[in-house]
Amino acid sequence: MSEPEFSARGVRIDRWPRSLTRAGEVRIEDGRLALLTSYGSEIDSAPVSKVRAGRPWFARSDEAVATVNGTRYRLTLHGDDHGASEDETEETGRFLAALKRAAGRR
Repeated sequence: MSEPEFSARGVRIDRWPRSLTRAGEVRIEDGRLALLTSYGSEIDSAPVSKVRAGRPWFARSDEAVATVNGTRYRLTLHGDDHGASEDETEETGRFLAALKRAAGRR
């Protein structure tokens, strides 16, 4: 098994209007994006070429919105509800860049 291209733990994953997990994981590996619960169960996954993601103007700097298999998820790339630090903002940017790189390669 290869090393994941991107992995973040402690991610809050919401599917409007409810929270699915407050300590989940987002992983990009072998050309697939996977959203996992804190227990490692898969919430959703899809090939990166079929995933749309971005940072909407109304979202905080540590949040991204991803559409996976037609379902919109809000991803908050930190483990608590406090304001975003610079590291968390960078984490969101790393996620979006890794998704773009992985989709461009396939």
